[in-house]
Amino acid sequence: MIDLFIIKVGGNVIDNPELLQTFLDKFAAIPGKKILIHGGGKIATRIGDQLGIKSNYVDGRRITDAATIDLVTMVYGGLVNKQLVAQLQARSCNAIGLTGADANIIPAEKRPVKEIDYGFVGDVQPDMLQTGPLKALLEAGVTPVFAPLTHDGNGQMLNTNADTIASSLAIALSDRYQVRLIYCFEKKGVLSDPNDDNAVINLINKEIYQQLLENKVLSDGILPKLQNAFGAIGNGVKEVLIGHADDVLSNTTGTVAGTLIC
Repeated sequence: MIDLFIIKVGGNVIDNPELLQTFLDKFAAIPGKKILIHGGGKIATRIGDQLGIKSNYVDGRRITDAATIDLVTMVYGGLVNKQLVAQLQARSCNAIGLTGADANIIPAEKRPVKEIDYGFVGDVQPDMLQTGPLKALLEAGVTPVFAPLTHDGNGQMLNTNADTIASSLAIALSDRYQVRLIYCFEKKGVLSDPNDDNAVINLINKEIYQQLLENKVLSDGILPKLQNAFGAIGNGVKEVLIGHADDVLSNTTGTVAGTLIC
């Protein structure tokens, strides 16, 4: 099977010009087929403040009301996405910017209201994805760059977790490609001590994961990545890496830096 690297870059890298430029240099240098999924960073919050659109969060998750879905569609799907594509083109990486609505690649369901109404937030399952157009782009040598947006099939855009989009794409494409899913952010990997950047846990399997959960070692911010990682591993994805954005190029080779999920 042909190798495919699916790489998600976090918002803290998007927000840091120096980290971002280094990441893009290394991402562009990755040979072969690759997909980039990006978060939104704090840009939507800043522009929302300028437009008088207040940001509301519950447990760190953005409440996406009618004004906010317009805002994040504009910022994530427009400004951030197209700036990344333009910068990759400058690095001779032939990229195309996409949301989940484009070519109906990532349809989603609006999250049901339970204790909390998250608004226009989409939940996606890998079996919902329409991978034909995506495979055609990859076979044509084009690098897709996805904003964290999906759609409900009825004309409504939905704000969707970028980690979940990355995991879902990895699972859906594992029927044709040997996929390595890489989560890149500002840390060197999963840390046993959130205050020590060098306390990297190099390998996590299901047993180790359960021990870490029971011992409450893991920070809240890393849990969604690990949940998505194990979801991918259990559904056909060969391997998942969580590590620093600076290590993205080496993490597409046999030299692994960060945390390997298996």
